[in-house]
Amino acid sequence: MNYTKEEVLQYIQEEDVKFIRLAFCDVFGKQKNLSIMADELPRAFERGIPFDPASISGFSQVTRSDLLLHPDPDTLSWLPWRPEHGKVVRMFCSITYPDGTDFPCDTRSLLKQAVKEGEEQGLTFSFATRQEFYLFQLDENDNPTHLPYDTAGYMDIAPEDRGENIRREIILLLEQMGIRPESSRHEAGPGQNTINFHYSDPLTAADHMLTFQTIVKTVARRNGLYADFSPRPIAGQPGNGLHITMSIDSPGAEDQIRPAAAGLLDHVKDMTLFLNPTEASYDRLGHFRAPFQVSWSHENSSALLRVPVVPGDHPRVVLRSPDPESNPYLSFILMIYAALDGIRRNLSLDAAESDVTNLPMTLKAARDLALSSDFIRSHVPGEILGVYPD
Repeated sequence: MNYTKEEVLQYIQEEDVKFIRLAFCDVFGKQKNLSIMADELPRAFERGIPFDPASISGFSQVTRSDLLLHPDPDTLSWLPWRPEHGKVVRMFCSITYPDGTDFPCDTRSLLKQAVKEGEEQGLTFSFATRQEFYLFQLDENDNPTHLPYDTAGYMDIAPEDRGENIRREIILLLEQMGIRPESSRHEAGPGQNTINFHYSDPLTAADHMLTFQTIVKTVARRNGLYADFSPRPIAGQPGNGLHITMSIDSPGAEDQIRPAAAGLLDHVKDMTLFLNPTEASYDRLGHFRAPFQVSWSHENSSALLRVPVVPGDHPRVVLRSPDPESNPYLSFILMIYAALDGIRRNLSLDAAESDVTNLPMTLKAARDLALSSDFIRSHVPGEILGVYPD
């Protein structure tokens, strides 16, 4: 949005904004927020707003009493599902210690650093995402069930596809927040849906992913439904995937995309803990076209990594193993660094073709690989590594 602090303060006054949500996420990518009144915003910009991190996943090792939230004015957005009068707006935040030093588990700030390192090497990365989710009915007490909202299949239409109006409502809310999805459809599972997003810079794309999940869950509840982004909500049915497309928009990108893709393949097993962070993640891999082999293809849409060849389009790669419960900031961080490493070492994508192995297929195996990886230890702070369970 490119707002300045002064413009945000003016907007707050002119638009009758009463509450500001200061948003961030925990180590595992779950969005959190702290609400302040409008007259507290100048203090938030000047000094930050303190909060107690003790009960937040990955933050509980903090020995000091408080951390500080610093709102990013560029991320100002009003929440259109909240009241028109006495509006509620949201800004994403960076996190510091009281002395001003960066908090090492602030993955949003870590992504800023990864982007900066890419730019220092003359490389600009963009990301587009596709998240899948199920819509389930609620019981008489408004608790989630595992009864799908419909029994439609892949790209079916109404009336079989009962999610059509839900997706429409989601997209209209996103549009009011300045976020324009590319397409939407019913997915292969009963009650399963997907929405695709256009390319954005890495930070914006990750912010949009968290915003999207919030809106989907909000719209589902308003319609008496429950939105489930977990990797395998129903046994015997397709899981929810997160397809991440990474594009390089720099001079000579056509020559760099293949070694970048080779870097992803070289490090993807070590990255799996962060792309697939729950036990249920490993129930999805290897089923219903969710990849488990470390392979790539130009055309095969079931491969772990696709490197499409589209004349005139930006060079890009599509990573298909992640699921929506991953932390988008961490996922993008590791993809950027893996691509940079592949380019630096001039890795061969053709050589990777002859060395097909499998992804780790349990959370423990993924954790063991990550903790023993020099690549991971170089780019993920020890404070983050220490919170993943044995």
